[in-house]
This record gives sequence, C-alpha cells and structure tokens, in this order.
Amino acid sequence: MKKSILSVTLITLLFNSLNAQLKINGVTLSPKIAPAKTELILNGGGVRTKFFMKVYVAGLYMQKKSSDPKEIIEADKPMSVRIHIISNLMTSANMATAIREGFEKSTGSKTEFKKEIDLTCTVFQSDVIKVGDMFEIYYVPGKGVRASKNGKDQGVLMPGLPFKKALFGIWLSKNPVDENLKKGMLGL
Repeated sequence: MKKSILSVTLITLLFNSLNAQLKINGVTLSPKIAPAKTELILNGGGVRTKFFMKVYVAGLYMQKKSSDPKEIIEADKPMSVRIHIISNLMTSANMATAIREGFEKSTGSKTEFKKEIDLTCTVFQSDVIKVGDMFEIYYVPGKGVRASKNGKDQGVLMPGLPFKKALFGIWLSKNPVDENLKKGMLGL
C-alpha cells in the first residue's frame, strides 16, 4: 500500500513538473503549444535585456527537451520561439534592427540570407508593436520558417534548414544576442 501511494505521488509530481507553466517577468509561458498542428513543449525561457532594459520574454518550444544549443540549432525538427513584448521601448524599427543584429552575431556577419532577413524583418515592421504583443517564429521540417503575430499567421515562409539554423542561432549560437536569455531558453 505504501509503495503504491509513493508511486502515485512520484508520477503526479513528474506529470505536474512536465506540464508546469513558467512565469517570467509577468509573462506566463504555456507548457505546450501546437504551431502547424505539431505539439511542442516548453524547453525554457528568459528575458531579453538590452542596455539594462528588459524588452521581451522568449520561450523555446520543441518536441523533446534539450540543453544542447548546437543540437537544437542543427536539428531538422519542429520548434518554435515565442516572443512576448514587455517594453514600449521595443518599437517596430527597434525590433527589426535587433533581428538584423542577431543574424549578424549568429552568422558571423555572413550576408547569404540578406533577402530572408529582410523578409523576416517585415513581420516586425508591418504593424506597430505594443506591449503585450506576441510573436511566434516556428520551423516546420521540409517547409521552412513561418511567423505569426498575436496568433495571426503573417504568411511568411522562408524555406530551408540553413536559414532555420541562422535564425535560431540568434538566441542559441556561440555568440547569442543575450547569454542569460540563451541559458533560460536551454532550461539551465
């Protein structure tokens, strides 16, 4: 009897920890999401800080948790980054600039993705960004990268695994935009 109660308790604790929400800087990151009808689980999340200002909260979602950034970047598997804007300092122009800087850091200033970077920036520049906006960037193997704003598909598709690697490298490369955010997204 004691063994079965202990087993049930351990299973319940494990289930709850796997399905726990993560609250960061007032933003609750869902334990599961399903972009492109593929269920993904929260790997981790953190705050993007720029010049000591907290500008957004981001969560990394994958099919299976991992703390290996190289493995995540290289993986040809569904994954998503959700970005929640938490500062009015994050304007459309500032976000586009930040994305360009992130690609520069991720790729080591390579310009092979100039057209794709310009297209990615239009997602952030097509409408005014406000506190509370949520952007989702997700990768679908064999199709490419898509983006949405506040749940509305932006219709942007950039094919290819190489671009996905550069994009997710913004947060997870050896030279990420924010080292503490990288650690948080890796669940460390």
